[in-house]
Parts: sequence; C-alpha cells; structure tokens
Amino acid sequence: QVQLVESGGGEVQAGGSLRLSCAASGRSTSRYSMGWFRQAPGKEREFVARDTWRSGINYYADYAESVKGRFTVFRDNAKNTDYLQMNSLNPEDTAVYYCAADPSLVTARSTYWGQGTQVTVSS
Repeated sequence: QVQLVESGGGEVQAGGSLRLSCAASGRSTSRYSMGWFRQAPGKEREFVARDTWRSGINYYADYAESVKGRFTVFRDNAKNTDYLQMNSLNPEDTAVYYCAADPSLVTARSTYWGQGTQVTVSS
C-alpha cells in the first residue's frame, strides 16, 4: 500500500508560481510512475504531468500540452516525494490537483491517490 499526501496549494495571481509536493509513505516509490492530475469545477479530472522510471534512462517525464514549458515534474527519492513546479500560472490552471502513483504507468485509473490540494489563480 502507498499513501500519498499533497501539499503546497494555495492562491496566486496570474503569472505567479507554486510548487506542489506529494509525500509518499508505505513503501519506496523510487521505481514507481508518479503523476499529477487536476479537476476543475464542472470538468472531468485531467492528466497534467508524470515522471516514470525507465531502466537505462532513469526518469522520463511527460506533460499535457496545456502545461508544457510551464510545469516541471521531478522527485526526491531520499524524501520519497514527488514535486510539481508550476510557473506562469493562469486562471485556467485553477483546479484541485491530485497526485497518483503506480508501479507501472500512472493513469487516471491508477490505484493510489492523494486527497488533493486546491490551486486558485486569480487574474
């Protein structure tokens, strides 16, 4: 079992930055795929970013088109924590952000989820 706890959400003005953290416990997630998803009011949960361990290349990151160049996902295995650095935020980024973990590839159907953290971007 893996428990995930997000933190770092809050309110920021457009153009600002936030860093979200996802602390994992229960087991090491160093070989897990760790991902971030978000859900805005009235919308379905959508993929944001993930970093996945790949033998030979360490970690591979991929991003939703809407956040490419603005968001960066990375991890600190010593802390068993994944991060989402969000820059150049705009009001369309307002949502509850969730982290997820999967021993294979993290998707919206993965088993392990955090409780979510609210991000609000004001114009």
